Amino acid sequence: MNIVSRRGFLAATAAAVGAAQLPRFAFGQGVAPISLSAASRTLDIDGRAATVLGLAGPGGQGLILDPGQRFRVDLTNDLDVGTIIHWHGQIPPNAQDGVPDMPMPFLAPGETRSYDFEARPGTHWMHSHVPVQEMQLLAAPLIVRSQEDIAADRQEVVMILHDFSFKAPEEVLAEINGGHGGAHGAGHGAGAVPEQDSPMGGMAAMQGMDHGAMGHGSMGGMPMDKMPGMGGMMGMGGMTMDLNDYDWDAYLANDRTLSDPELVKVERGGRIRVRIINAAAATVFWIDTGGAQARLVAVDGHAVQPLSGTQFGLAMGQRMDIDIDLPNEGGAWPILALREGARERTGLILATQGAEVRRLDSMAETDAPPFDTDLAQESRLIARDTLPDRPVNRSHTLMLGGAMQPYVWTINGAVWGQHQPITARSGERVVLSFHNMSMMAHPMHLHGHVFQVVGLNGRRVAGALRDTVHVPSMSMVDVALDAGEAARWMLHCHHMPHLATGMMTEFAVTASL
Repeated sequence: MNIVSRRGFLAATAAAVGAAQLPRFAFGQGVAPISLSAASRTLDIDGRAATVLGLAGPGGQGLILDPGQRFRVDLTNDLDVGTIIHWHGQIPPNAQDGVPDMPMPFLAPGETRSYDFEARPGTHWMHSHVPVQEMQLLAAPLIVRSQEDIAADRQEVVMILHDFSFKAPEEVLAEINGGHGGAHGAGHGAGAVPEQDSPMGGMAAMQGMDHGAMGHGSMGGMPMDKMPGMGGMMGMGGMTMDLNDYDWDAYLANDRTLSDPELVKVERGGRIRVRIINAAAATVFWIDTGGAQARLVAVDGHAVQPLSGTQFGLAMGQRMDIDIDLPNEGGAWPILALREGARERTGLILATQGAEVRRLDSMAETDAPPFDTDLAQESRLIARDTLPDRPVNRSHTLMLGGAMQPYVWTINGAVWGQHQPITARSGERVVLSFHNMSMMAHPMHLHGHVFQVVGLNGRRVAGALRDTVHVPSMSMVDVALDAGEAARWMLHCHHMPHLATGMMTEFAVTASL
């Protein structure tokens, strides 16, 4: 996606050049707002047509902004249902954050809404804040280039990852929930129209449902280890940790599977920056660069001290930038995304002119391991620019809970609608301690803020700056932040079936005294 030569990338400051070099993105220039539309589109997935959703700019899916360019966008809803888009990784005024009725309502079919705020540099993305729509691929990259990017002699490649089902997302959720219905409550969660009273888009809580028929050791009378999607389960002290709760029909990199991967033309001896976005609904990926040695240089749009390797994990909602220095010879280098705890994989291929490109199977020979169950990767990430050192004014503990039977996921024992807000005053230094007592990992995303990872299982660290942190099963992660605009900001798990069943609370910031 968006292939740019090293020299051409440096020259891509004029709109005409940018549009030519980045054919699948809108390359915004000047002061006029960029037009962006939420619309349906058709993909060819292993020879089968699939109708999905997307965010189309003037040049295709997604947006790329230049250094210092404001985020000035006119968003039009070309769908036949209401939607709302969250600018993941950006910190807009709360009114432009993109959560239903907090405070803006859904964007009605045919309606256009304008956005204007200072863009934060880095690898980010944008997506619907209605889980069933994000499961239909209503998401796209949002790349904001820095002056460092302009000056660097390197080629840039974007890879956005999805999991995909030919089934309607409501049916997927119903299967995950053991036949009790895809979303809990009426409205948009169940696939019709958005309720105008819920930032979940009609995703009501699970209270009131009859869970009596769902036993703890099985689902519908079937042993858990025989359930679809339960292959990636791992024993843990007599308990069972679940890695994947659904087997998707396909895993996509830039809308394509490995039966027809994107081939990115590269130069011999070139330096490549690969910007990777995990936009999957419920899949953690290992990024595997194979024979190409790589350096992880940024996560969630924020620089880290370079970390060398060939395998790096990426949870839902997270992003990473990796630099690769290619050898001064011809060849092909697959950049693969391996499904955690399973054999499925997707990816793209870097290839020099005329190189032989071998077909890759979409199934690896062995299962990929679980991701970061001991927080080893997170512990190696050190922010290049840290939060300023200052006393902590307020601390909160957030207990992450839930189970597969019944399929309910909670924060501090409550689903959305029964939650107690996490409070702070604007300007306070706040520490949030995530304690995951469930048997699934949770990628926790906070809107409107950047936080720094400062504690891993009780050990203090000067970790990465992030907006989405992966909290493994039976683990603790502490993050520090400075409370921002006085407003209600969403704090939720970025695993869509977990979010759809209510795993969300709010970070309620009030004005300072």
